[in-house]
Amino acid sequence: MNDMLVEVRQLKKSFELRGGLFRRRRLLQAVAGVSFSIAGGQTFSLVGESGCGKSTTGRLISRMVTPSGGEIWIDGEEISGHKESQLTEIRRKVQMIFQDPYASLNPRMKVSDIISEPLDIHTRLSAKEKRLKVSEMMEVVGLNEQQANRYAHEFSGGQRQRIGIARALIMRPRLIIADEPVSALDVSVQSQILNLLDDLQREFQLTYLFISHDLSVVEHISDQVGVMYLGTMVECGPKDRIFQEPLHPYTQALLSSVPVPDPKLRREKILLQGDLPSPVNPPAGCKFHTRCPACMEVCRTTEPAAVVQSPGHTVACHLYDEGAVRAQA
Repeated sequence: MNDMLVEVRQLKKSFELRGGLFRRRRLLQAVAGVSFSIAGGQTFSLVGESGCGKSTTGRLISRMVTPSGGEIWIDGEEISGHKESQLTEIRRKVQMIFQDPYASLNPRMKVSDIISEPLDIHTRLSAKEKRLKVSEMMEVVGLNEQQANRYAHEFSGGQRQRIGIARALIMRPRLIIADEPVSALDVSVQSQILNLLDDLQREFQLTYLFISHDLSVVEHISDQVGVMYLGTMVECGPKDRIFQEPLHPYTQALLSSVPVPDPKLRREKILLQGDLPSPVNPPAGCKFHTRCPACMEVCRTTEPAAVVQSPGHTVACHLYDEGAVRAQA
């Protein structure tokens, strides 16, 4: 499967805020012109600090949130302007796995009802057929049929996430958007869930959009990686290139904080100065210039365009713009 299942072009989302003494209108720009694509059967990971817009991007692609601008193509169909009544078929193709498995499960519903809910909405199967599908899916994710009549609070965190995965898979979607799916779990359970996701991807030919701040997890599961900062994509490319030859100063800083398993190896940690700027009032020019150790004068006034450095590997940084570097010199 090499065809592009997902294409995102200049995706934008702003939220209107009202507050303060005069209740003046302000815009929070959560996603500011993000573009990337995901080939069928691959895992594309979005990484970045909290508040960079990666979770909002996932919700925009699933159309849980309506975009302010840009295009979202799923399986050759542009869905950014679809009304709710037009999204039924897309919801069959795109499902989400959430960060907190307990908060995403209805505590008043039995597990069998939680998993079969998409079947109730999208199909006309008989009760017997639904029970059979639920039983099969529970077995696939490592749960047993005897647990079907229990409630979410009777399960461990890892088991609850398995329930969420079963619910997402019951309609056999093509794209799974996994928003921090293991960050709330113990480390030992994280590896079990990651291995399960890996097995399911091969078995069902799934495509993943994996959202995480944990770079060690991202390195394990990804084919492609996109690095976001303050609503923008600063670097994007194959996992090996991003982890072995990071180009953007922000990517370099993120990777410098990843623990190295070999005690003989030492990695120089890059400490970023200052706090993440507010998305309500982002800096002019390059949004990273207020914290960048390689900031040039052009960075303060001009937003960098994405530059292709190698096949599939792009970076939005003036350091890779020959004209900007010559002007600084």
